[in-house]
Amino acid sequence: MGGVTITVPEPPAELGDLLRHWRAVRRRSQLDLASEAGTTPRYVSFVETGRARPSRQMVLRLARALGVPLRERNGLLLAAGYAPVYPLAPLDSPQLHRIEVALRSMLAQHEPFPAVVMDRGWNVLRANDGATALFGGLLAPDPMPDPANVLRLMIEPGPVRRSVANWGEVVPALLDRASREAVGGVFDRATAELVGRLREQPDVAALTAGPAGDGDGTPAATVPVIDVRFRLGDVALSFFSVVSTVGTPIDVTTQELRVEAFFPSDEATGDAWRRIRAASVG
Repeated sequence: MGGVTITVPEPPAELGDLLRHWRAVRRRSQLDLASEAGTTPRYVSFVETGRARPSRQMVLRLARALGVPLRERNGLLLAAGYAPVYPLAPLDSPQLHRIEVALRSMLAQHEPFPAVVMDRGWNVLRANDGATALFGGLLAPDPMPDPANVLRLMIEPGPVRRSVANWGEVVPALLDRASREAVGGVFDRATAELVGRLREQPDVAALTAGPAGDGDGTPAATVPVIDVRFRLGDVALSFFSVVSTVGTPIDVTTQELRVEAFFPSDEATGDAWRRIRAASVG
C-alpha cells in the first residue's frame, strides 16, 4: 500500500455506506459480492440504497465475503440495527486467559532476546525481560512511556531513534510494514492518523519518496530482510524480527494482537546480547 492509507469511516454510518466503502476497499463489484455471499446483485443494490433490510445472518455473510475485520463487522451489525456478536475482551480478562498464557509462554521462551505483544495501533501490551532491557537501555535515563508505541519510539525524535544506526533504511520499510500488517489490510482511524503524522515529518517524507532501501532510493537487494542496527552505549546490535498472529480468532482483541520476536542478525549480536543480559541479572 505504500503511502496510500485506507481507513474505516467514522461511526455512526449507514449500512449501505459501509458496504460501498468495503466494496471499494476490496475492489469488488456488486456482482462479485453477491456471488461470494450467495445472493443477487439486485439484493446487494437494495441493501446499499436502503431499500432492503438484511437479516443479521446476511450482514455477516456480506462481511465475511468482503474480509471485514471483526471490530468493523460489529460496526456493520450496529448499522443494520443488530447487536454486535464479536466480543471485545481485555487481554487480562478471564475470557482470554488461555491466549494470555500462550503469549506469556512465547515471550518467556524467546528470552534472552527481545519480544513484545502489540495491538493494532502498535502499542506494546506485553514485553519480556529482553525487550524491557533493550528499550529501557535505549531510553535511559528516561522512563518507558505508557503506552509505549513502537512506531513513535522508532520514528519520532528521541533516544530510541538516535540509537538506530540505519534509521534512514529502516523507516520506509517500517511504514510499509505498518500498512501491510493492518488488520484486514485497513488502518483504523487512530493508527491512520498516527501514520499520517509520521509520514508528514519532513525527514520521513524525504525518505519515503523512494522505495525502501538505503534511504537514498536504492533497494537493498543483497539481503532477505532489513535489519535494525542499534547502538546501545558502545555496543553495536543488529536484530531482525518475526511477527506472529493468533489463528482463527473470534474475539476482536485476539484478532488484533501481534507478537514481534527479535532475533540476532549475526553471532556477534547474539554473543554481545547474552553478555549484556547475563551482567544485568548477575
